[in-house]
Amino acid sequence: MRERLFGIGDDYWIEDTDGRKVFLVDGKAMRVRDTFELKDAQGRIIVEIRQKLLSLRDTMLIERDGKQLAKVKRKRLSLLRNHYRVTLVDGTELDVSGKILDREFAVDYDGELLAQISRRWLTVRDTYGIDIVREDADAGLLIAVAVCVIVLAEKEHED
Repeated sequence: MRERLFGIGDDYWIEDTDGRKVFLVDGKAMRVRDTFELKDAQGRIIVEIRQKLLSLRDTMLIERDGKQLAKVKRKRLSLLRNHYRVTLVDGTELDVSGKILDREFAVDYDGELLAQISRRWLTVRDTYGIDIVREDADAGLLIAVAVCVIVLAEKEHED
């Protein structure tokens, strides 16, 4: 994934380890709130990512087929500035922690690692990898979570 991914209106491909284009992150320009679509290689929308308007804390929403799938926000009462909570619509909670702005963080569920995001694996400038650890994990959701926490961390850092 390319670092400049989070410029609204920019589009970036996510490639697999063999260099095949797997997902497209489509940033939507000219919107009141941050909006992205994660599409498969054929252009079908996998998930939509939006900034939630009118919330006390910055929150991003992940939707699939027009229905909310997850909500992402900074964990309340966390001593760690880079700790985020993902709440799925079924009540399941995922934790995201690490050095978000450095692109060194992990997503886990109940202590089990689901995905790891890191720059260390790649030598290409402004690029980082997303390793989906579990084969049965929802890759689109985990990539969307990574997009959300980076957007939220960058907004918080700017403020």
